[in-house]
Parts: sequence; structure tokens; C-alpha cells
Amino acid sequence: MPKMKTKSSAKKRFKLTGTGKIKRKHAFKSHILTKKSKKRKLKLTHDGLVHDADKNNVKLMLRLK
Repeated sequence: MPKMKTKSSAKKRFKLTGTGKIKRKHAFKSHILTKKSKKRKLKLTHDGLVHDADKNNVKLMLRLK
């Protein structure tokens, strides 16, 4: 039986916290920043958490489930 491999894209994008939640980065902060407000760019800088509806899919990609 071959080893279960994690998705390379997922292991680059998600991290597990100490309490078992999944951290993620916000999208839309790589280019075309001139039209975005300072407040919006600041909010996109900080990490977020994966929504409960998507948690199972991410855990499968990371082979945590």
C-alpha cells in the first residue's frame, strides 16, 4: 500500500494552531493595491481562520482526518 501524501498546495497555504484550528492567509493583497484603502489592506495583512464549512476539505488535503 503506498503512503498517503499531503497536497503540496495545501501544506504551503495552511498551518495548524495549537488548539487544532487551521490558519490561512487572506487573498487579494498581492497586486493592484493603489485602489484599495489603507484599512482594507491592513485587514488583509492579518491571518484568518478557515471557516467551519471548509474545515473538513482542508483536513483531508492535509491528511489530518
